[in-house]
Amino acid sequence: MRVVAAMSGGVDSAVAAARAAEAGHEVTGIHLALSRNPASYRTGARGCCTIEDATDARRAADLIGIPFYVWDLSTRFHADVVEDFLDSYAAGDTPNPCLRCNEKIKFAAVLERALALGFDAVATGHYARLREGPDGLVQLHRAVDGAKDQSYVLGVLDQHQLRHSLFPLGETDKPAVRAEAARRGLLVADKPDSHDICFISDGDNAGWLAEKLGDRALNTGGPIVDESGDVLGEHAGTHGFTIGQRKGLRLGRPAADGRPRFVLDIEPVSGTITVGPRERLAVTRISGRRPRWCGTVPRVLDSPEVRVQLRAHGEEHRAIVRVEGDEVEIELRDPAYGIAPGQAAVIYQGTRVVGSATIAATRRVPAAVS
Repeated sequence: MRVVAAMSGGVDSAVAAARAAEAGHEVTGIHLALSRNPASYRTGARGCCTIEDATDARRAADLIGIPFYVWDLSTRFHADVVEDFLDSYAAGDTPNPCLRCNEKIKFAAVLERALALGFDAVATGHYARLREGPDGLVQLHRAVDGAKDQSYVLGVLDQHQLRHSLFPLGETDKPAVRAEAARRGLLVADKPDSHDICFISDGDNAGWLAEKLGDRALNTGGPIVDESGDVLGEHAGTHGFTIGQRKGLRLGRPAADGRPRFVLDIEPVSGTITVGPRERLAVTRISGRRPRWCGTVPRVLDSPEVRVQLRAHGEEHRAIVRVEGDEVEIELRDPAYGIAPGQAAVIYQGTRVVGSATIAATRRVPAAVS
């Protein structure tokens, strides 16, 4: 096959490209330029949008012996990922830009261009596995390395995208990938993994949002109240908070019972942040929108194998899932805590990813009557 290998400049994508070439594919390495001015997003080896990363990717491609190009997707990345991130926070949601990037950029824009140029597939360094199911559909499964599994951020991929994807690292754990990179002489063998949002230079999400939101911000401050409406403090903008947050509240006075307080609700129009005890974060029902299915659209998923993951590196929750058109209702068999609108609910059956939905609303466990 003719394969485009997306090379971020890190160890995982370099080894994935090397394995694809070694498997006999005709591989071309590409690096995505996600900003016309890379320094406008971040510099240094903390993310995947730097000049240093582009150089590392080129060196790896040269060593592997494959052609290498830089594809400028900065305009589409800004529109589909950065602007979506800003709009979501302005509305009081907590988005996951990595899912949006995979959906709109790596497996949409890149795949579209690759297919138009006569390539057959896109290979990436994601830790996930692909299998052919008994119905002939391509299934997406968790990686062997549970600590590095990235199937959660791939839960937005549809059948067309999965059929044109390669994940060469799915059967390997991270230490083995680094060891292989060293044996191959790849200079990125010991390069640290990136953890922060790639387009926020210093990891200060609240500061970046305060600077970039501008007129989109529905408020620049407001009260922090408890569930009874008593004002406990003030804040400088709801964009600096997320459901479940404990740190950084700076309450002017402690709660009457002296227990820690967590963000329970964000109301961006009035600028009100509501806080309360941790037990009030318990969620048992979730409503989802914008579902994305990896294969056949389900109607009801109700078996001991059904699980829902609500954070990129969070635990699985046993669940019953019901689908009606573009609406997904999830009933958790055990409560989850600190779940925010805008996050993704990724649905699994065993190790197989069924699909995902963006969380639109949650319903909490009723407060105990004293």
